[in-house]
Amino acid sequence: MSTEFFIGLMSGTSIDGIDCSIIALNGAAVEVIATHYEEWPTKLRKDIFTLCDGTNISLELLGKTDVAIGKLFASIVKRTIQKTEIDPRAVKAIGSHGQTIWHQPTGNNPFTMQIGDPNIISQQTGITTVSAFRQKDIASGGQGAPLAPLFHQEFFHDTKCDRTIVNIGGIANITMLARRGACSAYDIGPGNVLLDYWNYKERGTRFDKNGSWAASGQYSDELLNKMRTEPYLEQSPPKSTGRELFNGPWLEEKISQCSESLQPNNVQATLCEFTSRNIADAIINFSTDAEVYICGGGAHNGLLMENLSGKLGRNVATTSDLGIGPDWVESAAFAWMAKQTINGEKLETSPFTGASRPSILGGIYLSDYS
Repeated sequence: MSTEFFIGLMSGTSIDGIDCSIIALNGAAVEVIATHYEEWPTKLRKDIFTLCDGTNISLELLGKTDVAIGKLFASIVKRTIQKTEIDPRAVKAIGSHGQTIWHQPTGNNPFTMQIGDPNIISQQTGITTVSAFRQKDIASGGQGAPLAPLFHQEFFHDTKCDRTIVNIGGIANITMLARRGACSAYDIGPGNVLLDYWNYKERGTRFDKNGSWAASGQYSDELLNKMRTEPYLEQSPPKSTGRELFNGPWLEEKISQCSESLQPNNVQATLCEFTSRNIADAIINFSTDAEVYICGGGAHNGLLMENLSGKLGRNVATTSDLGIGPDWVESAAFAWMAKQTINGEKLETSPFTGASRPSILGGIYLSDYS
């Protein structure tokens, strides 16, 4: 079979930067052949946070930010292609997840909102662009997330052993790949979102590199127990969540309920314990002997990885051991999903999002220069 090239764009709940991957698909084989990461420009990142807050925002800010993100995504695609000898005309499509600013998958009118205008991406790159993956799933009765488990199931499943793929982005989600039987997935809860919030508030940096600041503190049982009472953690799947629930005010409220005075580094240590304990519980509830592979930014948090290994009683690996580096799994996933959409393939998301039927995910934005 001939090799086909697709590009994936991903910016997650952490809002730290944009991941771009070019993948080569040849039959059942996938290879990541070029990658690019770019931090959000400070002003644009601030505007995204303002939109995510959901209060005191204007349609003008929403529209301008949508366009600005589309332009940035397009420029990142072009820079990534420049790292290769690939003719842009050889790229079949771009899969753009978009930047989530609100995710509300329950209620009378469930919705999810990702911005980064795909019309601009397709026109400025000359490459057909697929976007609005989450919206199509919600229209089919699903939660709209997580969707990357479709890719995990396709390329990481093994009939000889149970596996778990845990993506620790802003939100942590787990994919349970049973050696036999159905696979499943759901959002566990906070990954880096609270860790990053508290680190930025107290230290002014975007993240706690390697978990070093958290490692300097001791976690608080009282704060941990208050956070662990969050009802979302006990909900049955399918379920998904985001900044709408787990955010600064949520954390500040839990801290205010504590009788003890907490040092900032002890709060950070507690947040690391909270994230690792929730993830470990999800893994153990699935299988006590499953292979565990981590992807997402959390794979670089040494304390978080150490905590997970200790709670599971064994080492945890990253998806590098499965052939794709932990930073590029999600962008590769949306590149692969773009192929499915272009080919008119219906994807079965019910085990992951609870959708009522398989559907062709996303909308196709054709370039006038394709």
